[in-house]
Amino acid sequence: MDLLNTLVEKGLRRELPTREEALAVLATSDDELLDVVAAAGKVRRQWFGRRVKLNYLVNLKSGLCPEDCSYCSQRLGSKAEILKYTWLKPDEASQAAAAGVAGGAKRVCLVASGRGPTDRDVERVGKTIEAIKEQNEGVEVCACLGLLSDGQAERLREAGADAYNHNLNTSEATYGDITKTHTYADRVDTVQKAHAAGLSACSGLIAGMGESDEDLVDVVYALRDLDSDSVPVNFLIPFEGTPLAKEWNLTPQRCLRILAMVRFVCPDVEVRIAGGREVHLRSMQPLALNIANSIFLGDYLTSEGQAGQADLDMIADAGFEVEGAGTTTLPAHRADALAAASGGCGSHAAAEGSGCGSQAPAEGAGCGSHAGGGCGPCGGHAEAPAEAPAAEAASNTARTDLVAVRRRGAGTDLAPNA
Repeated sequence: MDLLNTLVEKGLRRELPTREEALAVLATSDDELLDVVAAAGKVRRQWFGRRVKLNYLVNLKSGLCPEDCSYCSQRLGSKAEILKYTWLKPDEASQAAAAGVAGGAKRVCLVASGRGPTDRDVERVGKTIEAIKEQNEGVEVCACLGLLSDGQAERLREAGADAYNHNLNTSEATYGDITKTHTYADRVDTVQKAHAAGLSACSGLIAGMGESDEDLVDVVYALRDLDSDSVPVNFLIPFEGTPLAKEWNLTPQRCLRILAMVRFVCPDVEVRIAGGREVHLRSMQPLALNIANSIFLGDYLTSEGQAGQADLDMIADAGFEVEGAGTTTLPAHRADALAAASGGCGSHAAAEGSGCGSQAPAEGAGCGSHAGGGCGPCGGHAEAPAEAPAAEAASNTARTDLVAVRRRGAGTDLAPNA
């Protein structure tokens, strides 16, 4: 296809596709799907080789959120029967993180529900970051605590945080349909605060919330404009007890097209398959590794994921390799720019180059969410009508059997899945 050849050429040059080209990727047929995956794979391999970065979520505080994000199982008024607990102690969080690192995770993502952290919360998380880094040499830490106030990003950076996650989730035009207690502009402001503080900015989206193709393209272009180092792509998990518990708008084919579109628009950033991959990609997960270069290992915030060993087997069987701690995730031009902004040292090779130590900020990692969505599956979307092709939407049967509430790991006495 001329379209795909053009997109590959642009991706190899880091040139932005046109909106029409991005929309055309989402409109391709199932007969063209393998061609789309192969084209996106060429761009992925140019910048990231065949490496897959593993990230591990630690839910520091679950549920009890005052925000009304309609996709989230932790939202105000949620009837989802999730785990609810207040802040983990630093040693508890460090123990949870160690399980993920032992399973191969390179980055630990610390998440807390709520609108945003108080200064006391930032101090608490800072101590947690210090404890994790003391006990897990070389680990990278990303924080995801909600909306940041002035100075908080700098304090997290001083405590050793490498990245900050705050997702845009959907387009600015439809953001008011999913949340009333904060705005799209609030979220943009927090990503910009993280950038300004020298943290690697991680911001992504949630697909399957009734959005149109135009909405998906709008939010991905906005993420590129924000210069996010990492773009986690979540696929909505319709939790029982949330507003869209009955919404099942995604098929594996649709998910692959969305991932490909993100890769073409953001060719040289970490694209992570985040919450919902097991539910919506299902047996097509290995194929998605040809597009994305990052996943979460094991469970998510409030739901169970694929077994950690199954993740590792999937990566190996698909012909990929787990990215090691001594490898810089981002291509040299992005790693060097981030290092300059944060006062660190950059990579001096392309995607395969080695980093500059345990404190070296590489790319951003997506972390699950709370007040506004992250990389962990939460809940539904609100009023916006689904605009996926009728045949595709009709063919996607609800797979409620694949939605399991997390009952192990952080906040429990049971061993985590890693």
